[in-house]
Amino acid sequence: MAGYTHVGPGLPPLHGARANALILGSFPSPKSREQGFFYGHKQNRFWPMIAAVTGEPVPDWADIEAKKAIILNHGLAVWDTIGACDIKGASDASIRNAVPNDVAALIRKLGVQAVFCNGATAYRIYTKYLQPVTGLAAVKLPSTSPANAACRPEMLRQVWGTALADW
Repeated sequence: MAGYTHVGPGLPPLHGARANALILGSFPSPKSREQGFFYGHKQNRFWPMIAAVTGEPVPDWADIEAKKAIILNHGLAVWDTIGACDIKGASDASIRNAVPNDVAALIRKLGVQAVFCNGATAYRIYTKYLQPVTGLAAVKLPSTSPANAACRPEMLRQVWGTALADW
């Protein structure tokens, strides 16, 4: 396990009293853990994409309150599929010994009707460990990570916008 670090717990979920849709990432990056908030790497395209999809202004990278407002004002929730794991840096591909978050309890608490996974790793973890407990199928969306450079920002906005349109 050379080069691996055991990290956890991850970040707490972001939600209001109710949420129609839950967006799940895999596990917070080192930058997100450092910032103490989701999608904290300046190159991650999540916040510009979700702002465009919801019709909100793009929040400043450091403006956590503006980011929270986008999620809360649109009946969304954000969390991660993994609560702790062994990982090399920020590489989802390196994740080992994943301990899933209790997503089923969050879904029940908030009345979530739809689950969207930000990338293949979140989707794989959700479908393997969490979907059997939640009973809700998830929609796999292209990752907003800068590592997914093949998916241009316009494509992210279009695919995510179509998926989230009813929520």
